Amino acid sequence: MEGFDTNEAKQFDCSRGCIVERTDEGELKCTYRPGCCKLEVYDWLPGVLQEKYKNYFEVRFKNTRKGIYVNASGQTVKMGDLVIVEAVNGHDLGIVTLEGPVVARQMLCKKIDPETATLKRIYRKAKLFDIEKWQEAIAREHETMIRARQIAAEMGLEMKIGDVEFQGDGTKAIFYYIADGRVDFRQLIKVFAEEFRIRIEMKQIGARQEAGLIGGLGVCGRELCCSNYISSFQSITTASAKCQDLSLNPQKLAGQCGKLKCCLNYETAAYIDAQSRIPKISNPLEFQDGLAYLMKTDILREIMYFSYDPKSFANLYPLAASEAEEIIRMNRRGEKPESLKTEPEPAGLEFVTAVGDDSITRFDDNRKRKRKNRTNRQERQNRPQKPKKNGQNS
Repeated sequence: MEGFDTNEAKQFDCSRGCIVERTDEGELKCTYRPGCCKLEVYDWLPGVLQEKYKNYFEVRFKNTRKGIYVNASGQTVKMGDLVIVEAVNGHDLGIVTLEGPVVARQMLCKKIDPETATLKRIYRKAKLFDIEKWQEAIAREHETMIRARQIAAEMGLEMKIGDVEFQGDGTKAIFYYIADGRVDFRQLIKVFAEEFRIRIEMKQIGARQEAGLIGGLGVCGRELCCSNYISSFQSITTASAKCQDLSLNPQKLAGQCGKLKCCLNYETAAYIDAQSRIPKISNPLEFQDGLAYLMKTDILREIMYFSYDPKSFANLYPLAASEAEEIIRMNRRGEKPESLKTEPEPAGLEFVTAVGDDSITRFDDNRKRKRKNRTNRQERQNRPQKPKKNGQNS
C-alpha cells in the first residue's frame, strides 16, 4: 500500500502489517494485523507477565525493519498499539508487535543484554495527528523511489534502488540499494536532499535481502523463506545440490533473488549423514552370473539399484547399502555371490500416486448416469424409421 486513498474505506498495508481505514466521522484508524507482516514472530505466551521484561517491546516499521524498545512513557503499552519512538533525528512511528517473555527470547537471539545495551525509547502512544502525518509520508514513498532511480541512472551509477522508507515524522528517508561493487554516492545524496527536501540515509542490501523486502511466493507455493523467518543468510554452494543428487540446472536451483535457493541447505545434513553409510562403488559388483553395474542410488532410503546391462534401466535390482558393502568385501576376498536376482527386494514405503483421486466426476451418481443412458437408448428405438429408397436391400 502506498498511503491512504480516501476513495476506499479500507486498505491493507502488508509492508507494515496493518489495516488503514477512515471511520464515518472522518477519523483515520490504523489496526495491527498479525500474520500479515514479514518476519513475524508468533507470541506463544500471550497474557504471561514477566516483571523483568515488562517494559520491553518489539516495534515494527516497514518490511523487515524492527527493533527492541523500552517503554519510557509511563503509559500502558500493549501489542497492536501505534507508538512514537526515538530516532537518530526526530522521531519515528511504529507498531508494537510483541510483548512479554517472548521479547526476552528475541533479545537473546539478537544478543541484546538489557543490563548493558542502550535501547531506544518509546515516547508515547501515537495520536491522530501523528497517524495522519505518517500516512502522508507513506504516500510519498513510491513516487520518491521512481524518481530516485531516474536520478541514479542519469548520473551513471551502477546501483539499483530497491525500496524507500520514510520516517514517521516525514523528515528522513532510508534508500535501500543494491550494488555489485563500491558506489560513491556523495554527490547523489546532495542531489536527493535538494530534490526531496529531506534527510537521506543510504543502506546497502544484498539480493537475498531485497527478495525479503519485496516478498512473494516460491515454487513450493509458500511465502519466501527470506520474507517469512530468515534474518541471517548463510552461504550456499552447488555442493549442497550435488550431495542431494540434484540436477545442476541454474533455472531450477535459483530463487527469485537470482541466487541459489536457501532451502538447498535444509536437508543437506540429512543427505550427508545418509551418504556416510553408502559405500563408494567405482567398479561393478561381481556375481556368478555376471557383473552388476550401479545405475542409481536412493540416498535417504539407502538403497542402491544395479543392472546387468550398463546401458539399460529396464531391469533394475535393488540392494541395501549395507548388503552392497558386504558384497564388495566378498569380491575383495575373491568370493562371488550366486546372483543378484535371488536377493529379496528391501522392504520400505513406496510412493503412492494420487492421480485420478481428484476426478471431477468422482461425486456423480452412477445410477443417474445409467438411467439417463437407458432413456436415451429407448428414445432412439422409438423413433420412426425413414422409408428405404428403391434399390436398397431389405
